[in-house]
Amino acid sequence: MVKSKGEPKKKYEPIYVIVGEEKSLVDAECEKLLEKLLEPQQRVTGLFNADPAEVSATEVLDELRTLPFLTERRVVLVKGADKFVSENRELLEKYFDNPCPTGILILTVSSWPERTNLAKKLPSVGKLLSVAKPRRGQLPQRLVQYASDAHEKNLTEAAAELLIELSGDELVRLYGEVDKLAIFAHNEKSITEQHIESLIGHNRIFSAFSVIDAVIADDIAQAICRLRNMFAEDKTAEYTTVGAFAFHFRRMFGAKVLLENGVNPAEITKRLRIGGNKDRFFAQLRKMSLKQIGAILQQLAATDYAIKTGRAKAEVAAEQLVLRLAGR
Repeated sequence: MVKSKGEPKKKYEPIYVIVGEEKSLVDAECEKLLEKLLEPQQRVTGLFNADPAEVSATEVLDELRTLPFLTERRVVLVKGADKFVSENRELLEKYFDNPCPTGILILTVSSWPERTNLAKKLPSVGKLLSVAKPRRGQLPQRLVQYASDAHEKNLTEAAAELLIELSGDELVRLYGEVDKLAIFAHNEKSITEQHIESLIGHNRIFSAFSVIDAVIADDIAQAICRLRNMFAEDKTAEYTTVGAFAFHFRRMFGAKVLLENGVNPAEITKRLRIGGNKDRFFAQLRKMSLKQIGAILQQLAATDYAIKTGRAKAEVAAEQLVLRLAGR
């Protein structure tokens, strides 16, 4: 890496172990580390990406001891290294005792038992990076921080919540959505709920709206057909469909409360930013009671939980939900 005169060299560890059960998060952490260690153009000569199923431990150690060419360091990456580590503990323990000063070893594993000799040796020669899946309640703040750090954009927690609702709670995917939103809002300081609805939510919300419209019209066959189209046309539907329905019914709940409090439809449309076919929205609203909408929101929460805990497949659970709505 090119450094200006007088700039202190960054200190890097000779060994990094990245541990976590969520592969996408581990891969993202690994990529972040590689970006710190090597410039993109240096990866051609400075990075050896070892397939643990095809290379031996001896080859990996030989690569680490190979003098770097056109870079300051030689990085050797072994992804999914659980079996590799188990089968080569003695060799790795010897390397941990005397790592090469110009080589950096990165191991990604799903577990790293503390009682092993390797785990005990690591703190003195390297660094353990643990990647845990954040709890649902931690996601909004993670997205707020990411928008600020990666794009210098403001993202409110309310907007982050909407993004999670419409895109699911898989962190790497959410970061990707923030990346797209930052480009979409390139000349503005903030990523707003309007940006999210326009770029990410429009098609999903519209599709959910059309399914609900068919249900309320008692055309169950059409509702199921439209629901299946949602899954066929959107690869992320298993993560986003329930969120799109919940978004629509929450908006209906809020609008129903305002209507019953005497607020006129034009004001409700403005307050809740109801776009698209407003007449159809209020027609749906007139056919459902506040109690019915509240019960549906409870069903959506139960369906979401069942999908996320593996108790139900998304597409089947969504169809069952539509059928329950039909019997409202």
